[in-house]
Amino acid sequence: MLGDPGVQEARARVETAETELGLELCARLQPFQDRYDQDVAEGDADRLTRACAGKHGRWGRICVLPDGHETSMEEPHWGLNSEGRPIAWGGSAPDDW
Repeated sequence: MLGDPGVQEARARVETAETELGLELCARLQPFQDRYDQDVAEGDADRLTRACAGKHGRWGRICVLPDGHETSMEEPHWGLNSEGRPIAWGGSAPDDW
């Protein structure tokens, strides 16, 4: 089913939209990525536990926004993809389809 041309086309459209939205939000949300990177480098487990749980390690995505951002900030999940490009996505598992 995943090899179906229609599924592949839909997946490509979703990836394009996620990348475009990620780039649009980059200027506003990059400070969250910078803070996340600093917390990782410093091993600040307390701050890291307060980050969003929206992670897709298989696809190289980790949301760097604070926990609860979907309601308090009304932002989609946002971070960098496995190639280091900004990406934004909605829902809890955008790649599980």
